[in-house]
Amino acid sequence: MRSARLSALRILSLLFLLPGLAGMIVSAAISTYYLSSMPRQPDLEEDRVVARGIHGITIYQTEEEDQRLSLIEYGSVGFFVVGLVLGVVYLEKWSTARASEEDDGSDLAGSYR
Repeated sequence: MRSARLSALRILSLLFLLPGLAGMIVSAAISTYYLSSMPRQPDLEEDRVVARGIHGITIYQTEEEDQRLSLIEYGSVGFFVVGLVLGVVYLEKWSTARASEEDDGSDLAGSYR
């Protein structure tokens, strides 16, 4: 595989991995904030009736807060997994290219003897 294609694959992998990792960090920070600030009992006045378990503790949030956090969590994990798969493909292609280069080099070295 050409070097330009390998570089593009590596960059594409990083373009998915890094935002995915950042999203997981953001969702962990939001979950920690929710754990300290959300009620532990349903609050009908504020419409906090959607339960979410965080570290074994149940908090209650609004439907919008639940959807927003779920979107961040699942989206960031999805981005990260796509980046991870692309990274594994990149490493496989890279190792194949390196092995091919070494095979070509050793054949040439042996032919000069």
